[in-house]
Amino acid sequence: MQIIRALANGTRTSKQLLETLAEIPQATLYRHLGILLKAGIIEVAAERPVRGVIERSYALAPGKAVLDADDLAGVSAEDHFRYFSMFAAGLLGEFSRYLERDRIDLQADGVGYREVVLNLSDCEFRDMITDLQALLRPLVANKPSKRRKARVLATVLMPYDAPKQPRKASDDD
Repeated sequence: MQIIRALANGTRTSKQLLETLAEIPQATLYRHLGILLKAGIIEVAAERPVRGVIERSYALAPGKAVLDADDLAGVSAEDHFRYFSMFAAGLLGEFSRYLERDRIDLQADGVGYREVVLNLSDCEFRDMITDLQALLRPLVANKPSKRRKARVLATVLMPYDAPKQPRKASDDD
């Protein structure tokens, strides 16, 4: 997930990825680059000779960094929990790096985290998703520039199961 997130901002060499993801051991990074290449999630964008070795630049393969319903069909509950844990750990890592800044100003930086429960019919829910996708699609296509700041928008949508209420003691208990 960290490699994918690092490549979301553009092409990077393995050396640049090692610098960006300093907490990941080199052997682990290379192993995961191999896994992501084999899965077609990333691709070699360029190769060039550097001091007798071929330096590769990696990029996200178009449309491959997002898992769709077909990719997730038949995945076990344990795997879903593992994927979600990696997603949450990635967010924790991003937030931790943000908190390491010399100056933290959540409002000025546009940082926020909230949880709301929405009461929606299935139709209202589908409309909301369609509207969000339409709103985000052109923004996701923005290329990095000096005027733009990279921002992470993470969403989690799931049914809300209210906590069970403790059973009240009756006169018969």
